[in-house]
Amino acid sequence: MKLIIEIPDHEVAFGMKVLNSLNFIKKAKPMSESSVELWNDLKDASNDVKLHKQGKIKLKTAQELLNEL
Repeated sequence: MKLIIEIPDHEVAFGMKVLNSLNFIKKAKPMSESSVELWNDLKDASNDVKLHKQGKIKLKTAQELLNEL
């Protein structure tokens, strides 16, 4: 299982030390700012698809997106 933990910048060193000291943690590494931004964009897009399937919002068609270009 993968888990995302948000730690304040000034506590990252300590947080990483604690995580790496736990024998059941396979890998702990910080995410870059661009990775965090991509993660948030994907999460928002996933939420939009969920709302669209529930009929709560209308998404643009592929043709509408191409027309914007």
